[in-house]
Amino acid sequence: MDTPRAGRSSPTTAAEDGAGGDRSAAPTLTDLLIRVGQQDRTAFELFYAQTSRRVYGLARRVLIDPDLSEDATQEVYLQVWNTAERFNPSLGSPMTWLMTLTHRRAVDKVRSEQSSTDREARYGAATQSIDHDDVVDTVTQRLEAQSVVDCLGTLTGTQQESVRLAYYGGLTYREVAEKLGVAVPTIKSRIRDGLLRLKTCLGVS
Repeated sequence: MDTPRAGRSSPTTAAEDGAGGDRSAAPTLTDLLIRVGQQDRTAFELFYAQTSRRVYGLARRVLIDPDLSEDATQEVYLQVWNTAERFNPSLGSPMTWLMTLTHRRAVDKVRSEQSSTDREARYGAATQSIDHDDVVDTVTQRLEAQSVVDCLGTLTGTQQESVRLAYYGGLTYREVAEKLGVAVPTIKSRIRDGLLRLKTCLGVS
């Protein structure tokens, strides 16, 4: 399995969330993941080809270091191969499941490197991935990851859920809105208000 070496994001396909598109033309990611759970190597190769750049992109945003990001990507797909049979389509899309695995794996690697103050600081600046929000840039550049995690607990339940999906789950505003069944403007408002509360909690001027 070749590890992708470039590209922060991969082109998404109509099969990404397992819905829509012509099922007779190509299997959806849900179809492929179910087949991977049955140890279908061809399905695994197709699933990897369609998703690996996005996995690597999220790992790279969290870890910064390209070698660690490549290692994390390989480990994620090993986990996919070993645990795909546990995937439940009724609980979310394949990409949501895959991004959750990726983020957890990357965070585990960060924690294993906590003796390095420099890496910990860079991780704090990298975990927020949507660059059009100035609050995110300020928070991630000036504060350690643990402080952000602590302050997440001060948000309301809906704010925390939206922020976690967007910034820790690697989802877009639209994807968060679809997952939670609310309008995109509502999600934007929740995330904006949540980030303002984070800013206050963290003492960012």
